[in-house]
Amino acid sequence: MKFGVALLLVVGASSAMAGTGGTDFDAVWTTISDWMQGTLGRVVAGAMVLVGIVGGVVRQSIMAFATGIGGGVGLYNTPKIIESIMSATLPAANDMVTSAAPLLQIN
Repeated sequence: MKFGVALLLVVGASSAMAGTGGTDFDAVWTTISDWMQGTLGRVVAGAMVLVGIVGGVVRQSIMAFATGIGGGVGLYNTPKIIESIMSATLPAANDMVTSAAPLLQIN
C-alpha cells in the first residue's frame, strides 16, 4: 500500500520550477533586514544581552549571559546568513580561482 502511494506520487509529479524571478517581496525583505541590522535590531540585541545578564545573575550561571550574546549576534547576522544561503553563490571561491590560476599554469 505504501509503495503504491509512493509510486503514484513519483509518477504523478509534474516538473518543478524554481522561483528565481519576481520582486514581489523585495520591499518586505529590505524592511526586515533594515530593522534587524538597524537601530531596532541593536535595541533588541541589547535587550537580549541585558536579559541574559539578569538571568545569569539570578541563576548564578554564565550560560544565560552567553545565550543572550548568541541571540543578539544571531539576530544581527541573520540577513547576511539568509542572503548567503538563498543566493547560493560563493564569492570567495571566485577570488580563490582567480588568484590560483597563475599558479596552476604549467609552462
